[in-house]
Amino acid sequence: MVKLSAKDYFSSDFKLGILGGGQLGKMLLYETRKFDIRTKVMDASDEAPCKIACNEFVKGSLMDFDAVYDFGKDVDVLTIEIENVNLDALEKLEDEGTKVYPPAKALRTIQNKATQKLFYTDNGIPTAGFSRFAYASEIKDSVENGGLEFPFVWKAAQFGYDGQGVKVVRKMDDLAELPSGECITETMIPFKNELAVIVVRNPSGDVVTYPVVEMEFHPEANQVEYVICPARIDEDIALKARKIALKVSEKIGHIGILAVEMFQTQDDEILVNEVAPRPHNSGHYSIEASYTNQFEQHIRAILNLPLGKTESKVAGIMVNLVGTEGHTGNVVYENIAEIMTMDGVTPHIYGKKQTRPFRKMGHVTIVNKDVDEARRVAQKVKETIKVISK
Repeated sequence: MVKLSAKDYFSSDFKLGILGGGQLGKMLLYETRKFDIRTKVMDASDEAPCKIACNEFVKGSLMDFDAVYDFGKDVDVLTIEIENVNLDALEKLEDEGTKVYPPAKALRTIQNKATQKLFYTDNGIPTAGFSRFAYASEIKDSVENGGLEFPFVWKAAQFGYDGQGVKVVRKMDDLAELPSGECITETMIPFKNELAVIVVRNPSGDVVTYPVVEMEFHPEANQVEYVICPARIDEDIALKARKIALKVSEKIGHIGILAVEMFQTQDDEILVNEVAPRPHNSGHYSIEASYTNQFEQHIRAILNLPLGKTESKVAGIMVNLVGTEGHTGNVVYENIAEIMTMDGVTPHIYGKKQTRPFRKMGHVTIVNKDVDEARRVAQKVKETIKVISK
């Protein structure tokens, strides 16, 4: 395969393939359009947010071998915006010379949560204690025989996203609601904070990290409601979190963006929860707050370009916009004009026409020199805008 240099990517015949056409892909396309990089996207939905913004769109299942393989044969570099893709196809493409970032080997470790947890223990990376089950029905036997104690966290081994595939199990009756497939259970961690660090790596081995962010979750939906940068933690804790994130990145061998989600325990230990090998919710604040946002950084990394400055210009808060409970159908963003009157507030609408309870429909960033003031405005934004149906 012809070796490409930086000048070959811009205003040329070079083609970047993106598997997945959701909001993360759409925000990647903001950056490829800025650089005039040609793109081809595949998604299973005809209404994927990426469809109107890429140069070529292909409808196809990301888990179908032939669809992924045929798509990848026609691009120069292939990346993802969601990790649930056919890995056998990616490995064949790699064998035939296509550059696939993140590499299929890294995705094999990450795609299955049981495999991911074993990777942490095998590599001396601190993580919550866990058990692995081929079937959810085996959990009841483990509880009855003293192997598990309530409460614990249940996670589907594969295909979980946006709070789906995760449940806190507090009593025996909760087990009846669990899907039957492969899963893990994790010890409940009495944490102080949920944190995240984004690590960026290019094929040349250059590595940078973004500042540690703090995440506040919705108690029922298990979705991030707020991302706060910088995290309101001591500097020694931030350094510890960044160091662990760098170790995860090195051991897993990823290229591009890797978001490492963590717990800060009551004893100030840092435990890795899970990772995402792509642009991530915890980095959306960077679009307005950082010198180089995470989407541009991912493009720079996978094309082996110089990595950008990761520091923030101002404090940034991200508020997720999710569908309101009790509303399903054509979406309406109630009071959106009202939040746009607030200083430092920028809404991002993902282009999904149909809302449903807790579906991610957009996000809002709030920037301010003072993180506490930004958090106050974020609360006002959250209380003002509503994602409802007509």
